[in-house]
Amino acid sequence: MDKMQKEALQVTKEIVVKFIETGRVSPQNVTEIFPAVYDVVHATIAGSAPLGDADDDK
Repeated sequence: MDKMQKEALQVTKEIVVKFIETGRVSPQNVTEIFPAVYDVVHATIAGSAPLGDADDDK
């Protein structure tokens, strides 16, 4: 695992924990949410736009 992946994993963990704390995500559906959040965070850190970017609508 490279440094960028580790950082993306840490940021994703923090975001998902905040979502759980605020009640937006339940512990039961973390397996659905975590990969989606990770993909967006990793793509952002890597400097590429994630799939489904808002610019696609233009």
